[in-house]
Amino acid sequence: MSWLDVLILSFIEGFTEFLPISSTGHLIVASAFLGLQDDEFVKSFNVIIQLGAILSVLCVYWRRFLPNIPFYKKLFIAFLPAAIIGLLLKNKIDVVLDSILIVGLTTFFGGFVLIWSDYYFKADGQDLKEISDLSWLDCLKIGLIQCFAFLPGVSRSGATIIGGLSLRLNRKAAAEFSFFLAVPTLAGAAFIKSLKVIPNIESEQITYLIAGLILSFVFALLAIKTMVSIVSRFGFKHFGYYRVCLGLVILSVYFNS
Repeated sequence: MSWLDVLILSFIEGFTEFLPISSTGHLIVASAFLGLQDDEFVKSFNVIIQLGAILSVLCVYWRRFLPNIPFYKKLFIAFLPAAIIGLLLKNKIDVVLDSILIVGLTTFFGGFVLIWSDYYFKADGQDLKEISDLSWLDCLKIGLIQCFAFLPGVSRSGATIIGGLSLRLNRKAAAEFSFFLAVPTLAGAAFIKSLKVIPNIESEQITYLIAGLILSFVFALLAIKTMVSIVSRFGFKHFGYYRVCLGLVILSVYFNS
């Protein structure tokens, strides 16, 4: 792993984590392109630097994370399905994390889902909800939908956003709840990976991780601002178009290599 690899992977993680285009899918493809797909440290690096993205959410929305029991209850309930299912299926999930074919397929078809969501879910209306209107059952449903993102390329943020839209959240609220839910979800994954890496980590790798955390934090700040602005004005269809095009490229390279 080189410093250029650190910069590229940190940019991809930070900038794509909160966009509905799958940071994991992008990291898998990038790692393969850089010849790092079999490097165990790189796999852990890609997960641990998600902590930088988490810090960006806390930085932008720090007021929302001030002591607020109802808000924390919603996040906890939405987080539970991923925590339970993730632990139960961890070994099976790890098996498919290197599959370029799965990333290509989920990226391609996920694009059509995003395009469809823009036309199916209305952007305005008096019956649209805010996050404060979500019931505990609503939060549980979003949490279950988030579990589809265990398949690489599905996109955790994309799944939770569509889950929110299906429950009548407005676009901005759906995107923001996805940001908030990322905090416990990504923190849990990063913590588990850290426990595995720390006993065998080398001094140079510590430097890489620190740099990756800082860079992913900066790039994630930009992504959050970009996401809210685009979603508020244009919806999600443009992310869908991007996914369809990228999926075609990935599948074309895969079947012709």
